[in-house]
Amino acid sequence: MLTVHHLGISQSERIVWLCEELGLDYEFKRYERRADNRLAPDEYKALHPMGIAPVITDSSVKGGELVLGESGAICDYICGRYGGGRLAPGPDDPDFADHLFWFHWSNGTFMTTLMMQLVLSGGGKDNPAAVFVGDRSRRGWAMVEARLGEAPFFGGRNLTTADIMMVYCLTTSRAFRGTSLDGHPNLKAYLQRIGARPAYQQAMAKAEPGMAPMLA
Repeated sequence: MLTVHHLGISQSERIVWLCEELGLDYEFKRYERRADNRLAPDEYKALHPMGIAPVITDSSVKGGELVLGESGAICDYICGRYGGGRLAPGPDDPDFADHLFWFHWSNGTFMTTLMMQLVLSGGGKDNPAAVFVGDRSRRGWAMVEARLGEAPFFGGRNLTTADIMMVYCLTTSRAFRGTSLDGHPNLKAYLQRIGARPAYQQAMAKAEPGMAPMLA
């Protein structure tokens, strides 16, 4: 049995959404953040050596239960083992390269930049690192807006795991930063399309009950 271990208000919502899009039979376990420091509880940290979300376990693997972390790795694993070729275009698909870029850029560059910007917030013009990261963040948001003016989805014609990876960066993670989407009409329209998807609605109802998805 595939089990998705979801830490509240975290990147692991991606994996819940992925499983819902694929229509998988999976077990869902939700963990609340600690009240004192808003970090993961000890029970969640014990799942994986890094102690961070997301994490899945899979008891159907020969030789014992698999434990896997890292959003991109989990997306590839689930699509490869359970997806039947869905949500990840093959090398002969014209969208293959674009899908790969946005899938990896999401956490490799964009999410990393947003996290650095959060850590360096308040540095101002007197902090060269804050200036550098702020400029990189602005260029990242501009790339997002431009891409969504070119194609309906980050991966191209259809929803792919590139979207599964990107949407968290554009929605729930803003709860930590308060980033406005003003001046990004293409992104706003895209998020409305995502929010209308039944699988996304089902995933967010499971992952964040009582929290309205940050689609605007």
